[in-house]
Amino acid sequence: MSELKDGVVAERIARIGDQFAISGDFLYGEELRNGHINTTYRACYRTDDGHIDRYILQRINDYVFKDPAQVMRNVEKVTRHISWKVLRRRKNAAGQTLTLYPARGGRNYINLPEEGGMWRCYNNIEGTHTYDVVENTRQAYQAGYAFGSFQELVSDMDPQDIRESIPDFHNTPKRYEALLKSVVTNVKGRAAECREELEILSNWAPQFSKLVEMQCRGLLPTRITHNDTKINNVMLDEETDSAVCVIDLDTVMPGLSLYDFGDMVRSATCTADEDEKDLSKVSMQMPFFESLAEGYLDATHNFLTREEIDNLAFSGWLITCEIAIRFLTDYLDGDLYFRINYPDHNLVRARNQIALAKSIQTNLPRMQRHIRKLVKSYGD
Repeated sequence: MSELKDGVVAERIARIGDQFAISGDFLYGEELRNGHINTTYRACYRTDDGHIDRYILQRINDYVFKDPAQVMRNVEKVTRHISWKVLRRRKNAAGQTLTLYPARGGRNYINLPEEGGMWRCYNNIEGTHTYDVVENTRQAYQAGYAFGSFQELVSDMDPQDIRESIPDFHNTPKRYEALLKSVVTNVKGRAAECREELEILSNWAPQFSKLVEMQCRGLLPTRITHNDTKINNVMLDEETDSAVCVIDLDTVMPGLSLYDFGDMVRSATCTADEDEKDLSKVSMQMPFFESLAEGYLDATHNFLTREEIDNLAFSGWLITCEIAIRFLTDYLDGDLYFRINYPDHNLVRARNQIALAKSIQTNLPRMQRHIRKLVKSYGD
């Protein structure tokens, strides 16, 4: 049995790939480990005419996503709508959205219990790459524009046509309530290690419900949103760093535009990645925020409401707090959700995000002034 250099058995990838409408002979595969949730392989095939094609095979994590079939229905609706819209506008949908390949049985996914659950197959978007940390303002602009364009492309879809794949995914007050319950149960005996972090979050807690309350009062519209807008979910052209495609659509569901923008601020403006242990290296970069906001508003200013725009800066702080809460909750619960590489990995991540939230909080007045400046430039 041949094995890949990273330990993944090649025959397993070939067996899974054989379940999908892939032509050619399997050559090799590799595991892609840059995500927290799903198991992902890249498989390479040679066609009869000698061409080399690569595909993405991915198992949907059914611990995180309780109804994988519903996740796939959401993904299918969104990718088809975007393809339709891009074809009408530009006559060519290539590179604008992921393409799902049919599986045996006629669906775009297949359940393989012997291989761990439900699998799907996407096109591998060639000539692109991703970043875990934004390296320059051009990349920040492209990330903002990519996710803003995604929101614009699905802005005419009915949010009721898309189901919640994870209920209350960005409900910050409920996330905080879950954290407090985990502190009480303390199943792994780790609560004592988190006292400082818990105190900081307790002081911030009164602000956690702001956006949820505005949505309940009808001040913020429900939209179809991506809900996981990290910079590494944007495929960028290898030569130009221009945005090519938004990926990782499992959390596409009804939500607030502010959740998407807030997570972009969290992931695109930080001076370090979320695993950095040295908190002195963790801060927000205003030039990156400025470019991110410019890219996002270039794509969205025509349909966002005044209330959405007015809370863009605040959303960056809120979502950073929320991710800190989620990392800390998972640490207390025994690391059930996020993939870890060492025992206190989620605690390190939580501390990192709290440090970033402090930096964003300090910069909020400057961020808000920049948003107002951009809005004025559009004449809105």
